[in-house]
Amino acid sequence: MVTTNQDSLCLRCGKNSLLTDDVTGERFCGKCGFVISETSQDSGPEWRSFSKDGGADPARTGAPSSLMIHDMGLSTVINPINKDASGKPLSTSMKSTIERLRTWDSRSQVHEPIDRNLRQALSDLNKLKDKVAIPANVLEKASYIYRKALEKKLVRGRSIAAMIAASLYAACRDTETPRTLKDIADAANVKRKDIARCYRLLHHELELKMPVVDSIQCIARISSKLDISEKTKRYAVKVLKDAQERKESAGKDPMGLAATALYLSCVHNGVSITQRDLAEAAGVTEVTIRNRYKGLKADQSSKSEI
Repeated sequence: MVTTNQDSLCLRCGKNSLLTDDVTGERFCGKCGFVISETSQDSGPEWRSFSKDGGADPARTGAPSSLMIHDMGLSTVINPINKDASGKPLSTSMKSTIERLRTWDSRSQVHEPIDRNLRQALSDLNKLKDKVAIPANVLEKASYIYRKALEKKLVRGRSIAAMIAASLYAACRDTETPRTLKDIADAANVKRKDIARCYRLLHHELELKMPVVDSIQCIARISSKLDISEKTKRYAVKVLKDAQERKESAGKDPMGLAATALYLSCVHNGVSITQRDLAEAAGVTEVTIRNRYKGLKADQSSKSEI
């Protein structure tokens, strides 16, 4: 690409027709061909794009550090593809050499038993990510909680799977992500009682301050399983807000309250649904819905009278 310079004159012919070749960097006269300079200063950005799609990603380094990686992502990584920089496949002797380098590189990243423990725990946490559908910020929080427990030597003598599952549940509670203890226990294939015991230990030793679970957030989760309409969901949210104002929801299971509010909303809007369907979607019993239904219905009746 050639651009025109309007503010300079040729040193040989004196004409105002200097051109610049953006590829080679040469400045020359368009009339007589006299070359003024062979190189030019690059006016582009000093960064290079590291994105795979070739976009304008203003990154000056590689991937950011993450608590989800046992070494924070600061160690070296040898590419598993057996090709050189030009894309040609490696020879047989070079393949064996690179394979040995990969082996020793992997071994050099784990020096102490605490590193091996953290590597296995974060690997288990990465497996739970897709099973429970957890966002990245919750995973970072769970990794942070587990690292704190490892520093205080709370993991010693306890199951790594149970501790990482308890850390994930604590992160869900802290970020107000609606995941029950049963969901995480089923995904981690660990007994619910073991995870609850480890969670109580983390809560006490790390002095975690957990917010109260909002039952309104559980409505969308239950509704998505049963294809409940938006009108029904909004009335259920209204019922729960009234219960929270009257402090009727204090100390009650949020999933049970959400399922009961949805059942009350279905009855109010004439939607045909059974208590068993709601109980299975919420993971509670039908008895819980019937007991909560009495209190919520009484609140709505007293409000309508007022």
